[in-house]
Amino acid sequence: MTALLIPDFDLGARNTLAVPARSRFGAIVTAPDMLPRLAAEAEVRGLKLRVLGGGSNVVLSPQFEGVTAIMAIAGRQVLDGHAEAALLEAGAGENWHDLVAWSVAQGLGGLENLAGIPGSVGAAPVQNIGAYGVELADRFESLLAYDHEEHGFRRFGREDCAFRYRDSIFKRQPGRFSVVSVRLRLPRPWVPVLNYAGLSGLAAESAVTPEKIMEKVVALRAGKLPDWREMPNAGSFFHNPVVPEAQARALLDKHPGAPLYPAGEGLAKLSAGWLIEEAGLKGLRMGKVGISERHALVLVNPGRGTQADIAALATHIKQTVAARFGVVLTEEPIFM
Repeated sequence: MTALLIPDFDLGARNTLAVPARSRFGAIVTAPDMLPRLAAEAEVRGLKLRVLGGGSNVVLSPQFEGVTAIMAIAGRQVLDGHAEAALLEAGAGENWHDLVAWSVAQGLGGLENLAGIPGSVGAAPVQNIGAYGVELADRFESLLAYDHEEHGFRRFGREDCAFRYRDSIFKRQPGRFSVVSVRLRLPRPWVPVLNYAGLSGLAAESAVTPEKIMEKVVALRAGKLPDWREMPNAGSFFHNPVVPEAQARALLDKHPGAPLYPAGEGLAKLSAGWLIEEAGLKGLRMGKVGISERHALVLVNPGRGTQADIAALATHIKQTVAARFGVVLTEEPIFM
């Protein structure tokens, strides 16, 4: 057996939902050249290969009859930039929040609104993570990924990634690309983004800094979302649904308090959390799993339930919301 592979690999502690899961083989990827070697080894054995980052946006099956590679490529550095921006590069295995805090400590602004989001750097562009008025796409320069179909490395620019709301080409072609490093473009001069609920009050302060915004964002998230290390969860479990404006207005007529945000081209974005809470589901428990009492958008797993338990709860939520509001919810985490 190759030294790369670890048999009967336990993934229970490698996903933030704490779903019991194992893989026939596992591997820890610490360098880019390990990916083609692992791909070749898996192919020889007739096994599928999948790559897992921080495990913060997945719902794992109990047993995977293949190879699970844990992305652990480290490293972060400020590259030579220019007057308009600083370029920051990080390995895909770096912790996302740690990178944000490190960039702020370097005196660089631009990522502070994205503080506190769990997961790895490599997963950030896949999901096009976003929070408090900023998306990863807003700060993206390029990334390097291994293409498992073409068997080679490829650099992606912003347009190549086809970013959309919580979406990208990497999410739409699951399993094809493995991100190994990400470059971010942090604008100069730095301009704070404060046009989001919870941050607007900072605009009145005389000296707003990236550090102050980061601290505020972390505090806001801690006040709303349970810590996955204390209460297993995968963060926001459903996308905020985007619907035609006419449908949104009809909903608003029946429910005047419903949050509604313009989404362009005759579309509007609704709040999934509001829909779930208004449907009376906040705090619901179904066996070993449930919905957080602190935030209706967060599914929790206090009893270490399985993928099937999470799926059953998600289905119940979608059916209840659809019956009450005529709105279809879509899960954010990937079932794999």
